[in-house]
Amino acid sequence: MSQPTLTLNGHASAPGNEVGVDKPTGGGTEKAGLSDAAPVQIARLVIPPEVLKMLPSEFVKRHRVLPFAMGNNTLRIAVAEPVTLRVIEDVRLLSGLEVEQFLASSTDLLEKLAECYQITVEQMIENLNPDSTSSVEIKNLHDIEVMANEPTVINLVNLIISTALRERASDIHIVPFDDSVQLRYRIDGLLQEKPPPPKQLHPALISRVKIMADMNIAERFMPQDGHIQIHHRGARVDIRVGTMPTIYGESMVLRLLEKNSKLLTPEELGLDTGRAALLSRMVEKTHGLFLTTGPTGSGKTTTLYSILSGIYTPEKKILTIEDPVEYELAGVAQIPVRPSRGFTFATGLRSILRQDPDVVMVGEIRDSETAEIAIRAALTGHQVFSTLHTNNAAGAVTRLVDMGVEPFLISSSLEGVLAQRLLRKVCLDCRVEWPVSSLIKDKLRGVGSGSLDGPFYHGTGCEECRGTGYRGRTGIFELLPISSELRELIVQRRSSAEVKSTAQMNMVTLQQDALRKASEGLTTLEEVVRVTSADLKE
Repeated sequence: MSQPTLTLNGHASAPGNEVGVDKPTGGGTEKAGLSDAAPVQIARLVIPPEVLKMLPSEFVKRHRVLPFAMGNNTLRIAVAEPVTLRVIEDVRLLSGLEVEQFLASSTDLLEKLAECYQITVEQMIENLNPDSTSSVEIKNLHDIEVMANEPTVINLVNLIISTALRERASDIHIVPFDDSVQLRYRIDGLLQEKPPPPKQLHPALISRVKIMADMNIAERFMPQDGHIQIHHRGARVDIRVGTMPTIYGESMVLRLLEKNSKLLTPEELGLDTGRAALLSRMVEKTHGLFLTTGPTGSGKTTTLYSILSGIYTPEKKILTIEDPVEYELAGVAQIPVRPSRGFTFATGLRSILRQDPDVVMVGEIRDSETAEIAIRAALTGHQVFSTLHTNNAAGAVTRLVDMGVEPFLISSSLEGVLAQRLLRKVCLDCRVEWPVSSLIKDKLRGVGSGSLDGPFYHGTGCEECRGTGYRGRTGIFELLPISSELRELIVQRRSSAEVKSTAQMNMVTLQQDALRKASEGLTTLEEVVRVTSADLKE
């Protein structure tokens, strides 16, 4: 019998006495084969409570089957892969209905199970049998590979990833120690520790991710990089995987990048209207070098993507060279560097300049060769964007000089620098007015006149922010246009302190921008001190 077509738009229909579906089905154990299991999109499906109650929660969790609709004496279940005839028979006996199974993506299924039955990584780890895991003796690579393909390990890895995505984590860290494994998520810039998986499962967990990332599971003593692509709630997610050998086994980091994420405008990133307009004028020039600076993870590349998206027109040819390509930009040719094959930023930049570009983005200026090529490109009619690791905008000049770039080249090519950091935003659901402590006043004294008048806020912690008091992040910026006065100081090789002092005369600093956002109720003074404490000491 042919399968009926099931269209799901995020809500279950309930015509008459049916729940979730309104088409008759044949049902039965003959639906257990792979060829007969129809696909279903369950990510946004609203499942009625009476459907969820058709099967005991323990049965659902153990066999990874999700009842999502019923009608015409048939219960429809979603599975990641077709289940056995015995499980189908158990479902029929427990529900008293015929059974029809549909295939769902493993990630979507685990997330829906977690949503409907409160399955968490913590619960799954707690439910693992310590006796069975501790009795596993890993003798060779074959043992590890067998464990990596066990359903328990597969489900645990999938649940760790789906939970991280649901909690808006940017990274997953798995680090082994002598008698434990540390599992942490980086959420809103800070690492949050999760209950650790059993130490005995560590080799299998690492190997499982390696298999997913098409990495060499036999290589355990050299760093490796890999890539996984999954779909989550209708969005494509790229996962960059990196391993590093330690004395207790391999440490692993998974960086989560949602490819379908909407590019934000500078204002949406946190830049005020006045400076956003100034930035727009600076990046509309037909030539010159523009830099974004800040520590790792401060959103520099995201800002450059936003700028490139804003200046793109069909009349401009825009090329980027990145390591790696984090987001795909419409109309922009993006090139990943491949150091293992000798294709670095410097060699790539030389090549793409022969491709007749109008605008070039270099993911990062890491050495003097790349810096000099980028600057000479900016002097020969190209608009060049790149990033540097410096603490503030004025520090970009000193960094380029330290790389060996001649000051007169910097003075002639550099048009502007945007330094940035990311602040956690206070949770709007639990924020309350909060007095300014004397300790905070001492740390922030002199940053801005009248900046501590308030009112200021503090997050008390709620379900929406998972008890942290913060939810989401916003940027703080200092935008430095290169004036004629600054160009003269650069050519004269003046000290970095003098360049910084002159630059700050007509510029909102990172600290002042952070305090402004705190006074507007977007963040807390404690967060301002945490993020800008190093700069406050200067």
